[in-house]
Amino acid sequence: MQTVLVVDDDSEIRDVIHIYLRNEGYQVLEAEDGIQALELLKAHPVQLLILDVMMPRLDGIKTCLKIRESSDIPIIMLSAKEEDIDKITGLSTGADDYVTKPFNPLELLARVKAQFRRQSYGMKSADAAAELMVQDLTINKDRHTVFLKDKEISLTPLEFSILELLASHPGQVFSADKIYERVWNEPSGYSDNTVMVHIRNLREKMGDSPREPRYIKTVWGVGYKIEK
Repeated sequence: MQTVLVVDDDSEIRDVIHIYLRNEGYQVLEAEDGIQALELLKAHPVQLLILDVMMPRLDGIKTCLKIRESSDIPIIMLSAKEEDIDKITGLSTGADDYVTKPFNPLELLARVKAQFRRQSYGMKSADAAAELMVQDLTINKDRHTVFLKDKEISLTPLEFSILELLASHPGQVFSADKIYERVWNEPSGYSDNTVMVHIRNLREKMGDSPREPRYIKTVWGVGYKIEK
């Protein structure tokens, strides 16, 4: 049984999410702030985290950063803020997805299912070639590791999946919508600027200049590609 940890200081929101997740067969743990969440993650195996941004003691942004020091567990951020900069901040800290409040519980449930589908797809494709080479990048699909020369680059699961998708199809241009559909395993209606933010994060981690990128190239008005 897959376990989801719901972290929000609003008990009513936790209760609603808990009910919807439980009805779909998930086991649910709850925490009211980041400190409790970190304690539960140490004590229980958790497969996905729903994390509110604004919380007392330890907020969602700091909690996400702390988790990413040692775990690549999928994280869906919740926030009442709707500005693009807030989404970018949440995704830049390592979150995999972002949902603004007030939200439709069915939409949040769809996002949860999409994250688990993506994990399942990654497991099924493990029999493909284990390593991809892009210039001085080495991408190991079995171990989910990326090395730039001899230095390992720490990527979130979604960042890795985007890089793997592009590197597996050298020269092919993928639109942002197509990347979202392939990596998130859901229709692109929710994509807004999510893919752009993850591409930006990837480039920063690989030391790739957006103006003269070596690895992920932008085809203006079309999408992104990698050429070996």
